Amino acid sequence: MPLLTILDETASGSILRRLEMEIAQETLTVRELITQRVHEEVTAYNEQQSGNFQGLVQPTESERTLNGFHLRPHRLIDAEKQVYRALEAFQQNSFFVLVNERQAESLDEQVWLGDGATASFVKLTPLVGG
Repeated sequence: MPLLTILDETASGSILRRLEMEIAQETLTVRELITQRVHEEVTAYNEQQSGNFQGLVQPTESERTLNGFHLRPHRLIDAEKQVYRALEAFQQNSFFVLVNERQAESLDEQVWLGDGATASFVKLTPLVGG
């Protein structure tokens, strides 16, 4: 299976997190890419429940921390709710996705994710007061 490198970045280019994800197909839509990524993050968190969730979007009933989002102990995250929040965040320009250094424009856009591909999720920070 192809191995995709995923980077979480700031708008200034700082890398916040790097992970690798196996994908079954070399071509996916942006919607499928986001969905697969979020499902893997939620599954990993729910299996270990470390308290800090390092994911693409903030879960409901969590607090933002320096290293992710803090949830109360023994609190499972609903994967489908997280997927919905992530897809909505993409559509509201809370983050954008660069696949092989090319910006994805829509959730239905097909992207190539074969061996050596990278997907950068660039999180945008709202401006204070505006």
